[in-house]
Amino acid sequence: MGEGVTAVISHFQYKPVHSSKLFGWTISFFYKGKRIEATYHKDGRVEWHQNQPSAEELDTITRAIHELMLYHVYDGS
Repeated sequence: MGEGVTAVISHFQYKPVHSSKLFGWTISFFYKGKRIEATYHKDGRVEWHQNQPSAEELDTITRAIHELMLYHVYDGS
């Protein structure tokens, strides 16, 4: 993915839901000036808690979250 959406997502934060990381991660970030909160599950599902992106943006934002999680968690960077 290019800089497009990931450049628009700012202040991306994540932490394990549980110390074992079996249940996924809580994530939060800002997109278009709104704070968005969700749970990123181990199977890649995103469960939205606050300010779910619009239907038109949902796929794009979800792909950006997958990229960020791959970079931060799964690649060990």
